[in-house]
Amino acid sequence: MSDIMKPLSFNSFLNQIVSEEKKHSSIFGIKRTNFVNSSPISGIYFLNNLLELPIGPAAGPHTQMTQNIIASYLTGGRFFELKTVQKIDELKIDRPCIDAEDEGYNVEWSQELKLEQSYDEYLKAWILLHFIKKYLGLSDKSESGFVFNMSVGYDLEGIKTERMDRFIEQMKDANKSELFTIYKNELIEFINVKIPKSSSLIEYVHNISPYISNSVTLSTMHGCPPNEIESIVKYLIKEKGLHTYVKLNPTLLGYDFVKNTLDQLGYKNIYLDKHSFDNDLQWNDAVSMLQRLQEFASENGKEFGIKLSNTLAVKNKKQRMPGNEMYMSGRALFPLTINLASKIAEQFNGSINISFSGGASINNVKEILDTGIKPITFVTELLKPGGYNRLKQIADELREFSISENKLIDLIKLKKLAADSLNNPLYKKETRTVDSIKVPDKLDTFDCFIAPCKVACPIHQDVPEYIRLVGEGKYEEALRVITDKNPLPHITGYVCDHQCMYHCTRIDYDEALKIRDLKKEAALNGYNDFIKNISFNETNNKIKVAVIGAGPSGLSAAYFLARSGFDVTVFEKNMNAGGIVQNVLPQFRLPQSAIDNDIKFIE
Repeated sequence: MSDIMKPLSFNSFLNQIVSEEKKHSSIFGIKRTNFVNSSPISGIYFLNNLLELPIGPAAGPHTQMTQNIIASYLTGGRFFELKTVQKIDELKIDRPCIDAEDEGYNVEWSQELKLEQSYDEYLKAWILLHFIKKYLGLSDKSESGFVFNMSVGYDLEGIKTERMDRFIEQMKDANKSELFTIYKNELIEFINVKIPKSSSLIEYVHNISPYISNSVTLSTMHGCPPNEIESIVKYLIKEKGLHTYVKLNPTLLGYDFVKNTLDQLGYKNIYLDKHSFDNDLQWNDAVSMLQRLQEFASENGKEFGIKLSNTLAVKNKKQRMPGNEMYMSGRALFPLTINLASKIAEQFNGSINISFSGGASINNVKEILDTGIKPITFVTELLKPGGYNRLKQIADELREFSISENKLIDLIKLKKLAADSLNNPLYKKETRTVDSIKVPDKLDTFDCFIAPCKVACPIHQDVPEYIRLVGEGKYEEALRVITDKNPLPHITGYVCDHQCMYHCTRIDYDEALKIRDLKKEAALNGYNDFIKNISFNETNNKIKVAVIGAGPSGLSAAYFLARSGFDVTVFEKNMNAGGIVQNVLPQFRLPQSAIDNDIKFIE
């Protein structure tokens, strides 16, 4: 795999999106069943834009390339904090630069594309999201329903350069770039050729707004002085006419609070540098600066707020990545970020706009939104197993959730959430139920991926495959996969000791999937259709086999022999087949119906 990002052409995206959706009911590998339709969700207005869902990817790897932005949209992202851009855009990024085993770390601080390429990616994504929304019917609202939020850094001098200024102005109004018209014409031509009876779609494309973004999040370097931050924000508000949020660092909590919190939660291997706390923005300076900027934004008719939080600078003791310093994110950052949010909100009596990112996940997204904080963005969470489908899981969680339009932060709810985070097992380092998910098998040189759950299973069932099929509602197909190696899906759905769950890769990130329950779900929902459609090899009557004992082992042996064409007779001394599961286990542990179904299947 190349370590150089190579943007795709606009037409390449169009061809892939439409052809993959038609052939495979997916886009960039995301299945149609996981696309999020925003119609049932009550939207809110944010930065003068309709926001169908107040969630999405934060500035970083998920908003640098067009395809990542599209994948985020398909799975429920509606607020896109675009990858931070700055004047220096020709740096060599050492690899690896991201480590997200549990808490996340990165050592990267600049965009990897040139400034003009970044604009091109955002413009393509903007137009393509409108096309996808209409083409796939993912929303019936006339407004876009999603927000592109610029992210810029790192100093005022750089932001004022000609190239940066052009980037900002073209994001504000894409008519200032000839590419906007070029891409719209390419899209209309593509629709005319590839999509029949599409006059309404073409009309919609003609009306795509050129106003990509009216807002910006300022990301400054760690240690940036308050007067520099204030000058940049005022410039963005007054001179550029942008709603502006400023990203703040968890160092505002002070060295002692941060260290004690991480120690209390068990993060003994995170090493802080007190020097970085002393050189960063201090609490009193921050409060007075935010007060002035609130007043300044109000005077200029713009919205001002804070983004919490930036990453936490720590010493790079692990040396998995280059450099002496790295920046922490993810689960370990949540208690710090939510306590910083509580402290600032209390200082301003709830009257301050807060956008949230640090450590947000499906475990806390409802509680964060319930305090009045919005929108919520994710980076580390989407780097974990499941990828963008984790965003879909979060979007589904919010479908029945009522999002308040109240401008004030609920201080009572926020304070309670902050206090809970300091004791909640979810945020403690040692929440794992097993020491290691690793399996003893060695990887082959050219086959360097295995599923630990599959290897750990005594009969090596294809766990990932039947989980996928169950997730898609294809229960009969899932049952076919299961019974390829396991003729007792109902019984094992209740009494298997599920070694697979102790080797589930999600243990490192949240918790194991309930694999045994998913097997049971496939068995219960797919059984009737499976029995109707089942077919095996014809019996070879010349070879007869006697199996002594109709317990689980005997039944399994008989099943595989019969499936291979042997003429099998099973001998059992008791009246009913089933052995220990029939005659020993109590009904509350294993229902009789489960035993009967598996025996009927084997018969």
